[in-house]
Formats: sequence, structure tokens, C-alpha cells
Amino acid sequence: MKLPANLKSKLHHRQAANALRQLPVYGNRLDFASNDYLGFAQNAALFDAVHDFLISRNSKTNGATGSRLISGNHSLYSETEAAIAQFHQAESALIFNSGYDANVGFFSAVPQRGDVILYDELCHASIRDGLQMSKAKSYKFTHNDPEELQQSLEKWNSKRTAENHFEIYVALETVYSMDGDTPPLEEIVLLCEQYNAYLVVDEAHALGVMGEHGEGVVQYLNLQSRIFARIVTFGKGLGCHGAAVLGSQELQSYLVNFARSFIYTTGLSPHAVATIHVAYQFLQREQATVQALQTRIVHMNQEIKRLGLQPLFVYSKSAIHCAIIPGNDKVRAIAQSLQEAGFEVKPILSPTVPEGQERLRFCLHAFTPLESISAVLERLANTIFQ
Repeated sequence: MKLPANLKSKLHHRQAANALRQLPVYGNRLDFASNDYLGFAQNAALFDAVHDFLISRNSKTNGATGSRLISGNHSLYSETEAAIAQFHQAESALIFNSGYDANVGFFSAVPQRGDVILYDELCHASIRDGLQMSKAKSYKFTHNDPEELQQSLEKWNSKRTAENHFEIYVALETVYSMDGDTPPLEEIVLLCEQYNAYLVVDEAHALGVMGEHGEGVVQYLNLQSRIFARIVTFGKGLGCHGAAVLGSQELQSYLVNFARSFIYTTGLSPHAVATIHVAYQFLQREQATVQALQTRIVHMNQEIKRLGLQPLFVYSKSAIHCAIIPGNDKVRAIAQSLQEAGFEVKPILSPTVPEGQERLRFCLHAFTPLESISAVLERLANTIFQ
């Protein structure tokens, strides 16, 4: 059957704006696009270790066979969740099938009707979708702006009375996926404590990248005991799949009972959970790999400065570096120039980012040669300044 006319019209509109999304076919170019920051996704030793781990647990099952509340809660789940909680110095960890599922499940279930959620305007789509499903009211604040957040906290806190009590939640990320920057987390923690608000932090792009052992920004700053919930995802720095919500045992119990994206889905396979477990083992002993990535982050910033590209780039101390190049047509053309030179660099187009904020997104990896970072930036500078 043909696509309905109104849906065809939306596709035509995207195409006319040079913003039509299509599934890419990757060539043999140097990777500046994937989230595999530590190279774990292609690590043969990790792959073999997962097999050995499964054999040692006598696990030869291909699938979970059902939701975790029915038949899918195989023994590897509890072992892996305990290891994750220990690594992150959390009371508990609850594995979800993906970062999207974790954010949607948390934000649609935890804040209640009458509660208020204050969220950074650049929060990921998974958080925003969870907010839309929530019965609580949600309000954005300017990106990484603690002063505006404080004004909102003060406003809503003043409305709380004994007769009209409600909770306030604050949602943000420690590394923003389309900017690569980080918030003033210590200041925001103090504000949440001052105004009795629950802070929820997404560490998707910080795990494996930030901190001495890649533990993330929260632990690097020693704030783990002062944050209500953390969401860590495994499809970036750990090179596998899934996510976990870190928090108290009571929070875990609540999510098991009320988070629909956890309850009504088939669990991850034993192999997927084993891969998470082994990836954490590798993370703890691959400190040199984490340091190699951090060396490349420093080199990236030095080269941006050397080549006079600072006005284009959002300053970042993470593995994500973005050059703002307004206009879908222009950013596509520059990305194509970099790709023709052998660099897999992706343009990020509107409406994924706001119109006028289109950008090139460079993802760094522990395995990227330093000279290749210099080369791709020199190519960019030659293209921009020619």
C-alpha cells in the first residue's frame, strides 16, 4: 500500500531542506564518527573473554526467553548488576535494554502528577520523550546555566507548602552528545541540596572517557553519594549494549514495579549481559587505554588552537568535539570533503540540532593516531579558510 499523502509530504519537506535521513553505508575511512571511544566494540580479546565467561557460568542460552519479571531474569543479571554497582559506588544498579529505555522508563515513572522537572534545554531526546510521557510538569532551563536553574528552583520551592507539597527533579547530562561540553556539576549539586531537589544525571558519554578509570564525571568529582539517580549506558565507551540506572535499593524496587520500558520488554540475552560484565572488567584494567583517549582529547584541543579553529568549536574536554557550521547544505559539503580525504566525519543537520546550529561532529578514540587528528583538522582549516 502507498504511503499516506500527509506522510509523503513530510518526507518531501525533509528532502527539500536537505535534511532527509538515510541509513549510511560505511566505507574504509578513519573513524571520527562512532561512539566506540575505547575501541571495545572491535576488541577481539574482549570478544573471546565474553565466550570464556559464558562457558565458565555454563550458559549456552541464546535468548532471555521473556521479560525479567517472567522468565528472563537469568543469573548473569544479578552478578553483573552487583559488579556495576560496586564499580560506580552505588547502592544498586538496574539494567535496562538501552539508554533510551532507561531514560524513558525513569522519567515516565518516577516524577508524579504535581511534581516539577527542570531540565537542561540540550538534554537528549530519550530524556525529553520520557518527560513527555510523565504526568509531572517539565520546564527547560538555558544550557549549563546554574543561575537560571537557581531562579527556577527558588520559584518552585516557594510554591511548596504543607498542604501543597510536591517534589522537584533536575535532569542533566555530564557530557552532551551534540556539543561534548560538561555542566558545572558541583555548583548544581549544591543548588539541588539547597532547594531540596532530586538530581538525575545521564552519564552516557562520560563512561569510559572521564575520570582516571573512565568511571564518569560524577565519581571523578566524588559526588556519587549526593545524586539521586545516575543513568549509565554501555553502547558508547563500553562498546556493547544496554544501560543501567544507579541509585538506592528503594529506587531499584520502584523501577521494577513501575517503569514500563523495563516491565514490558524481553530481557537482554545472556551473551549481551555477559558482554557488559566483561567490558567493565576490561575498563578497570585498561587504564592505559583510558589515558590514551584523554591524551588525544588534549591533542585535539591543542590542534584546534594551533589552526585558529577555536571560533568554530564548542570547547570540550570529552571525546566529542563539534564545529558549528550553519546550514545543512554547507555542513554537508564540508563533511563530504573530509570523507573524500578518508575521514569518517558526520554532519549533524537540523532538525536534529536547531536551525543555524548545524555542525560537524568529531568523535575521538583511544586508537586514533595523533597525526590523523592533526590531518583531519588541517583539512578542515584548508576547506574553511580557502
